[in-house]
Amino acid sequence: MKPRQQFTLEIRGGRVRLGERTLIMGVLNVTPDSFSDGGLYVDPDRAIERAVEMARQGVDWIDVGGESTRPGAKTATTEEELRRVLPVIRGMHKRLRALPISIDTTKAEVAEQAARAGASIINDISGLRFDPRLAEVARRQGAALILMHIRWHPETMQRKPFAKSIWRSLGRGLAGSVRQALASGLRRSQLIIDPGLGFGKTRRQNFEIVAQLRRLRRFGLPILLGASRKSFVQAIVAGEELQPGRRRSRAPVAAPAWSLTAGDGPIPTCETREAAATFRLEVADAAMLTAAILEGVHIVRVHDVEAALPAARIADALLAARAPLTRPRASGTLSPGERVVIPRSGRAG
Repeated sequence: MKPRQQFTLEIRGGRVRLGERTLIMGVLNVTPDSFSDGGLYVDPDRAIERAVEMARQGVDWIDVGGESTRPGAKTATTEEELRRVLPVIRGMHKRLRALPISIDTTKAEVAEQAARAGASIINDISGLRFDPRLAEVARRQGAALILMHIRWHPETMQRKPFAKSIWRSLGRGLAGSVRQALASGLRRSQLIIDPGLGFGKTRRQNFEIVAQLRRLRRFGLPILLGASRKSFVQAIVAGEELQPGRRRSRAPVAAPAWSLTAGDGPIPTCETREAAATFRLEVADAAMLTAAILEGVHIVRVHDVEAALPAARIADALLAARAPLTRPRASGTLSPGERVVIPRSGRAG
C-alpha cells in the first residue's frame, strides 16, 4: 500500500488539494430511468431537498445528471436534459452557495448552461468522444473536467464485444482523452480521470481495474471512481463467480443476525428482506470503496453519502498511518471535516 499521490485541482479560480483525505461526490439523478434511483428526484424541489440532505451528511460535492447512462439507456434530447437539470442546479446554487456542483453530461450545450447556472465541474462519461466541445466549455468556464473511459455507448456497451485487454483499452482511451483536453487549452490541474467501472467492461475486468488501480498513476492525474450500487458488485455478494453465469452455491445469502451489543442495548437485527438487502448493498459498496481508496483513488462517487463516509474515513486513516508522523500539511489541503469551497469571485456569469 503506497502513499496516495497528491494534486492541486483548479476549479473556477480556486485551488483544492487532493490526496490527504478522500472526497465524497454525491449522486443526484434527476431522470425517470436511472438504474438505481430513477424517478425519485424528477421533481426539482425534491431533488434540491435531497441535495441539502447530502450536504448535511458531509458530501464534498454533488453530481447532477439529467440523462441515464445505465446499460441500454436511450439518449435524452438536449432540451429534455436542460429541462431536468437547470432548475435543480439553480436551486442548489442558491441554497448551498459554497458546495461545488458537477454536471454529468456528454453535451456541450448542457454543460455550458449548467455552468452558467452554478455548476463548476463537468463530468463527461465519454472522455470527449461524444462531444469534443466539452473541453472548450470547461476552458472558457474555468471548470474542472472529469474524463471517463467508456467502450461504445450506454445503449450498446454491454452487448458489444469486450476488450481482450482492459488495461490496453483503458490506457489508450484515457491517454487520448487527456491529449484532447490539453490540446483544447485545459491545464492538467483541471483534469480528473475515471476508469469507468461498468461501462463496457466484463465483471472480471471491473474487479481487475479496482485491484490494480495503481497502474493509473502513470497519468499523473487525480482518480475518481464510481462503484456505488453496481450490478457486478452485487453479483459477487449474491455468490456468483467473476465469470458471469456461474454460482458458488445455490444457497441464498442469509441476512446477518447481530449478537453484538451497543452502549444502550442490542444492535437491531435485519428482520426484513428489504432491510437485509439494504444492509448487503451498503456493506458491499463500503468494501469496494475501501479497496479503491487503498489503491489510490482520490474521489468516490456514491449514492448513499451517510453509508460511504465511515468506510472512507477508515481507509484514509490506514493511508495516513503509513505516512510520517511529522509530515507537514500542504497549503490549501483539506483536513477531516473541511469542505471543498469554490470562491464566488471565480464564478462565471
